[in-house]
Amino acid sequence: MTPGPTIHVFTYKDGLLARLAHDLRLSLRRFEVVKSGTTITGRFWPASLVVDGVVERSGQVDTRALSEGDKKKIAANIADEVLLLGRFPEVGFAGAVVAGGAGVEGSLTLVGKTMPVNVSIEAVDGRLRGNVTLVPSRWGIAPYRALAGAIKLQDRVLMKIDFPAGVDRWT
Repeated sequence: MTPGPTIHVFTYKDGLLARLAHDLRLSLRRFEVVKSGTTITGRFWPASLVVDGVVERSGQVDTRALSEGDKKKIAANIADEVLLLGRFPEVGFAGAVVAGGAGVEGSLTLVGKTMPVNVSIEAVDGRLRGNVTLVPSRWGIAPYRALAGAIKLQDRVLMKIDFPAGVDRWT
């Protein structure tokens, strides 16, 4: 069976006490991306983000490093303090495939603000794999901080998509 589409979000620790924090991988469970000709549109529901686990130095994800309670607390902080999901429950994207199909250029609307983004795309083994690094402060989102700023997140988030090729709608 061919794996379905995935969107993973990676966050990176920073700050004086970064060694006490973790780089994380999250998965977005609810989204809709549609291709019509060269036009790409997307709707994303960040309330569906789940914390998969801690990204180790090897790049592997340790799904057992955090308790379920910790995972829920992280998800609640993202929802309430970072993405303000009570006011902005949906993220939108509108763009177009660039010549040659090696990427997508468009605009991402996040927390009510629209900014340009470029997504690099690579076709590999019947899959479309893409990466985009977002700088949350461009949308007015301050990096998350804890312990009076001694632990915080970097002002960058990596999103990785992995979609089956040959279809025009991914959910």
